[in-house]
Amino acid sequence: DGEGVPQDYVEAAKWYRKAAEQGNAWAQGNLGWMYFFGYGVPQDKIEADKWIRKAAEQEHQMQPDRHYTRKAQASLGWMYYNGEGVPQDYEEAVKWSRKAAEQGDAFAQNNLGLMYDKGQGVPEDKVEAAKWWRNAAEQGDANAQANLGLMYCLMYCKGHGVPQDHGEAAKWFRKEAEQGNADAANLLGGMYCKGHGVPQDYAEAVKWWRKAAEQGDASAQAKLGVMYSLGEGVPKNFIEAYAWYLLAKANGIEEASGWVSDLEKRLTAEQMEKGQARAAELHRLIEERKENP
Repeated sequence: DGEGVPQDYVEAAKWYRKAAEQGNAWAQGNLGWMYFFGYGVPQDKIEADKWIRKAAEQEHQMQPDRHYTRKAQASLGWMYYNGEGVPQDYEEAVKWSRKAAEQGDAFAQNNLGLMYDKGQGVPEDKVEAAKWWRNAAEQGDANAQANLGLMYCLMYCKGHGVPQDHGEAAKWFRKEAEQGNADAANLLGGMYCKGHGVPQDYAEAVKWWRKAAEQGDASAQAKLGVMYSLGEGVPKNFIEAYAWYLLAKANGIEEASGWVSDLEKRLTAEQMEKGQARAAELHRLIEERKENP
């Protein structure tokens, strides 16, 4: 970590290896992640699996650290789920994720909920999925908060596993959106637009869609363009609408092509030029934000 010495991943790996070879589970897990990412050693996911597995088999909970915060068991479950360093095997993923989830690891709880939701390695069980997502969500896991929100929201998943409750859906979407998740911000904007679970409020819808749009969410970019075009939640501004439509079109929103064409019939050449310049400026700002979140 560069604490008291210059940061040096090669030296870090050297000392982790000395401890790992003597059976220290925390060092084994950290050495495994250094192999996984190629920090101080050649990237080697098979070698990563070897060391993380050694730690996981000791039933050891890894200590919090800036780079390595997940338990080895949760990590191994994730590797089996994605086929990283091991053959993809959902039953093994469930086995290792459950070990960590039952010890309170939020990352593993979210993954276990995902497998119950999809019936991967276990019979499909929406109620069980909701249970594990709630456990993780209450610890602040952003992915679990979004997943739980979707389960509550009739618009998106029919309330599977939990009673249909838009208010609960909005609550969990907000928690994740406030952590900077674009998908949740986009969904929360939709709930404010329609008045689902929250009072209908176009200005709030615009606020959350803007947060998502400025992170590159194409769907939110298109919706923001619509709001500027209609003057709902913001003053009507066809040039701003045109800029957001151009971005949404460039990012694959098919309907945006028609909206761009419609506006081009109403805008002067000078206005279109301003809209294109604004779109280029927004694109630059979005890319800068991605590089420096």
